[in-house]
Amino acid sequence: MLQRETMLIGALVTALMLSSSLFAQTDEHGDDLSGVWTNFAIEASRPFQNSALRGDPPPMTAWAQERYAQAKPTFGSKSVAVVETNDPVYDCFRPGTPRIYLHPFPMEIIQTPGRVLMLFEYDHTVRQIYTDGREHRTDLAPMWMGDATGHWEGETLVVETVNFNDKTWIDREGVPHSDQLRVFERIRLDEDDNLLIDITIEDPVAFTESWTGQRRYRRVDWNIEEFACMDNVVFAEYEQEILNYDPNATQ
Repeated sequence: MLQRETMLIGALVTALMLSSSLFAQTDEHGDDLSGVWTNFAIEASRPFQNSALRGDPPPMTAWAQERYAQAKPTFGSKSVAVVETNDPVYDCFRPGTPRIYLHPFPMEIIQTPGRVLMLFEYDHTVRQIYTDGREHRTDLAPMWMGDATGHWEGETLVVETVNFNDKTWIDREGVPHSDQLRVFERIRLDEDDNLLIDITIEDPVAFTESWTGQRRYRRVDWNIEEFACMDNVVFAEYEQEILNYDPNATQ
């Protein structure tokens, strides 16, 4: 009996030590990014909230330029009516990464040991960023949101996302990409507790060089609401309300 009790106590102590180790691991992994965040555009970037994360077109190859010319977006200089668009999201397909950041809906970040979850209100899209040291999987079919892994560099979460299909757009104006797309992100808090996401795009098929952009969010006391694309497929009726949305109206 004594031996059994000793073994049980030993197992309990070991479990507590492992649990403490996991919590300590979370604490030493930079700032706590958890919370609900809404777009908080940097002043100079406000005119380009629907474009490819920057104010000028990215350096596209001939392959990408051909596909860009065929795109019929609902935003930008060559925008068309909703009934004429060939934007994949209007058929309820996932928007992809990094385009998901360009939609004017909040997201929630849940930070746990070994994984960071991004829960986007837009179509209830879930993005998982594994931070437990694993490699990218090689047994997956090409994905809409890609396969994301990350690690911490001080207070910054560094993320690499690969294994995309070529069916999404980079932005809301029709910039394409191939299945060779690689998205790198550096996610951190600034001195005002805003969330900054520095994004680098690499795709040798679509772009002649890598290019970058940045998104900024502020923390809000909101809940992520239900958004089902198939239920909201007629959201063209209130598209103008979305176009007039100003995320900086209340701070």
